[in-house]
Amino acid sequence: MTHRIAVLPGDGIGREVTAEAVKVLKAVTRQAGVTIELDEALVGGAAIDATGTPLPPATLELCRTARAIMFGSVGGPKWDALPQEQKPERGLLGLRKELDLYANLRPAKTFPMLVDSSPLKRSVVEGTDLMVIRELTGGLYFGEPRGIETFADGGARAVNTMAYTSREIERIVRIGFDVARKRRKKLASVDKANVLIVSQLWRDVTNRVATEFPDVTLEHVLVDNCAMELVARPTRFDTIVTENTFGDILSDEAAILVGSLGMLPSASLGGAVALYEPVHGTAPDIAGQGVANPIAAILSAGMLLKYSLELGSHADRVDAAVLRVLDQGYRTKDIAAAGTKVVGTAEMGDLVVKELEASA
Repeated sequence: MTHRIAVLPGDGIGREVTAEAVKVLKAVTRQAGVTIELDEALVGGAAIDATGTPLPPATLELCRTARAIMFGSVGGPKWDALPQEQKPERGLLGLRKELDLYANLRPAKTFPMLVDSSPLKRSVVEGTDLMVIRELTGGLYFGEPRGIETFADGGARAVNTMAYTSREIERIVRIGFDVARKRRKKLASVDKANVLIVSQLWRDVTNRVATEFPDVTLEHVLVDNCAMELVARPTRFDTIVTENTFGDILSDEAAILVGSLGMLPSASLGGAVALYEPVHGTAPDIAGQGVANPIAAILSAGMLLKYSLELGSHADRVDAAVLRVLDQGYRTKDIAAAGTKVVGTAEMGDLVVKELEASA
């Protein structure tokens, strides 16, 4: 069987790090005896420049027929002046909506040799190993009504709507319990139930689903307290499940625990096709310089192997290869420290492939 993988590099450093993830994906699937077909397409700002839209119909069709999607990152100051609905980011949001990618899994695990890369104390971050599960297709980012109305006196009023149905809550919370059951059987459901009516429903549905998972310990955590605890006592968390906006913020905050956004992969699941992407953005200030950290993209490729191609043991080999490269002292600029060997984007990818070939 040939597995079709849609490759959407996007903008900025997205193109550079995706190339390294593809390099690793090719090496592993070759070793596993699995045939893949890689088809590249435009999305985001690059798609706007070429076609006038951030998600061209041809790109969407490719993604619908693929087994999985490797996604880079989109956006940049070049397109900041565009109307909200025409910005590069609408390409990614459109894919989430059209493919029903409602669950975003973002692991944040501290690498032993990178503990001192975090601005937080070693005693705080050491041993951190958590998973943030973020709902992706509801809440403020998609709720209606939304928009800006202008008044005769020149003023204006902007509206975004946070809305969730019990079904939307149940399906994401259920994934939270499933993931927690396979980890350390602890689930923190994050909400703002002391203020938001939406969060009150979220908590009610979560409690109902919890009765089906008696082996998983559930706690409810208010989002502001969770934000504080993530940087004060991150090791208290195992699996976190939360709604769209809270998850967006908290999962980026978790990046400080591992020292760099360049280390955080993610998987977006839900429909028949899953999407894999690094958590970081396009970093236009370093785009084209060959210094971006590709590890998050490479680890995202590992998640693709695990969740879409069902090659869990080979996904573990990717993780192990990255660890060995780091253990040898190689670093990209963002995680470099005294005594380490600084390498560029492509060289880091080559080093990971070399380790994979040595362990084959």
